[in-house]
Amino acid sequence: MTALVVGLGDPARGDDGVGFAIARAVAARALPGVSVLVRRDPATLLDLWCGHAPVVVVDAVRSGAAPGTTHRLVVGPGQPPLPAGSWASSGRGTHAFGLAAVVELARALHRLPEQLVVIGVEAASFGHGDPLSDPVRQAVPAVADLVVELLSEEVPSHVPR
Repeated sequence: MTALVVGLGDPARGDDGVGFAIARAVAARALPGVSVLVRRDPATLLDLWCGHAPVVVVDAVRSGAAPGTTHRLVVGPGQPPLPAGSWASSGRGTHAFGLAAVVELARALHRLPEQLVVIGVEAASFGHGDPLSDPVRQAVPAVADLVVELLSEEVPSHVPR
């Protein structure tokens, strides 16, 4: 089974592009046994993550923390749902069907990956055509390192230590 890293968002909408930036940084490392993809629509995850473990999804989030703050949540049976206000389309306005809703739909359909970690990077703005804000751009290398670390913890054979 291969590991999967998915960067979610829209690179044309400011900090919503952070998932794409982190996915590109992880892909540049060419890790064996790791697939790295980017997607704009979280609903595509329902089919995309089947057959992969671990799965790491990276997206922008708004929870009220300082821009660039990293949130790490393990999702699975017995774990609480993602905070809908931070991860849902109503809280972000950039996805038609938010990540929190997709995770809960997958849970209800018994389609959650065996190992799912969601990483959120606190966003400052989602302006159309804006680049990543400075604090979010500065967080990208550390979050990419975190993703690689998570992959090495979950599946040691995928990432040499």
